[in-house]
Amino acid sequence: MIEIQNLSFGYPKKELLYDEINMNMPEGHIYGLLGKNGAGKTTLLKLLTGLRFPEKGQVNIDSFEPKYRQSEYLQKVFFIPEEFYLPKYSRKKYEETYSPFYRAFQHDKFNEYLHLFGITESCKLDSLSLGQKKKFILAFAFATNCQFLFLDEPTNGLDIPSKKHFRKIASEWIDHHRTIVISTHQVHDVTNLLDRVIILDEGKILLNETLEKLEKCLTMKLHQNEKNIPNSIYSQYVIGGRVSLEKNKTNQSNDIDLELLFNAAMYNSDAILDAIKDGME
Repeated sequence: MIEIQNLSFGYPKKELLYDEINMNMPEGHIYGLLGKNGAGKTTLLKLLTGLRFPEKGQVNIDSFEPKYRQSEYLQKVFFIPEEFYLPKYSRKKYEETYSPFYRAFQHDKFNEYLHLFGITESCKLDSLSLGQKKKFILAFAFATNCQFLFLDEPTNGLDIPSKKHFRKIASEWIDHHRTIVISTHQVHDVTNLLDRVIILDEGKILLNETLEKLEKCLTMKLHQNEKNIPNSIYSQYVIGGRVSLEKNKTNQSNDIDLELLFNAAMYNSDAILDAIKDGME
């Protein structure tokens, strides 16, 4: 369980990024962390991994406070930032050097993931392209067998087949003891993976819900000619008319476009919360 209690955080000479936010994130889910540039997504990941420290409040992950960086905690987590560095090692030397930090590291899985991504055994890490480096570090992250995996823009640099392989590995890797948090702008790359959505804006949590509940309480409708859509929470122009996010009055689950949901939350998050409340009564 990830627990955030009364968290405040800011950078010098800047306004507070977070001001007493509270949020629980149960294990066993793949979270999509969404927000505009500068909303604090990367900072939140760094707070969760102990690379930034709260000014006030507390972050607890599986009874550990990340800021103390205990070895027992570090074995449970792996963080891939959007920009990362790989040393001038061979694949084998990297594995020999860093895998001992993770007692549950699965060498057979590491080889399996690398093979799936098309990374050869003889490769030199500094000679790899950006996309190949991303595939390498993703393979290593999943092979650590950690409990909490934090990924910042994991699909950036991946080609289309590699995005498919990433989704396959992640969906097979997750279980009720593990958690993946994916911060991304590329929502269409991960839509089929996510089962919970968190939306951040100006240091506030606008939404933290399961996709199952969202799909039960909200629906999308295409309107071709209407200029005014009375029941719309939010609408935007698409080819063929306007697509609208509305309350779901049928109680039948339906797919929700995460880009539409995000734009609606930026426009009127309270209306979304009201629709969820009404739909669950």
